[in-house]
Amino acid sequence: MKFADFICFDAVIAQLEANDRDGAIAELVSALDKTGNLGKAKCQDIVDAVVKRENEASTGIGKGVAVPHVKHDDIKKVVAVVGLSRDGIDFSSLDKQPAYTIILLASPASDPDKHLQAMEKIFRNLQKDDFRKFLRQAMSVEQIKEAIIDHDV
Repeated sequence: MKFADFICFDAVIAQLEANDRDGAIAELVSALDKTGNLGKAKCQDIVDAVVKRENEASTGIGKGVAVPHVKHDDIKKVVAVVGLSRDGIDFSSLDKQPAYTIILLASPASDPDKHLQAMEKIFRNLQKDDFRKFLRQAMSVEQIKEAIIDHDV
């Protein structure tokens, strides 16, 4: 499995409108919902589940990145979406810096192994300074897609 295999490029947002954590989560989940990638899950249920998970422990991993994620019974396949914020969003990151790149992951609760594999792929890519830099500098969905495909391991 590669990172690009579970990214929904049709839902990618090159410039998030939201300027707060919960708004960014809602915007990204809504984008996935509009592309039909939530299956039978209700958009607000997924937003609530991601926010609840975020309230338990921040997914702001530092270096300008946050990876909010959720496992949910109504999600049928692993899917992720990327959203960028030019101004940055407070995700209570470990380094106290705002997140400019948000990668939201939704997985079936029935397949925790796939969730872990997807998280590993995301983090393996995020370890690379070039990957983070190219994502943050991307100005369009096409540039985000190119950065992911070009740097995918």
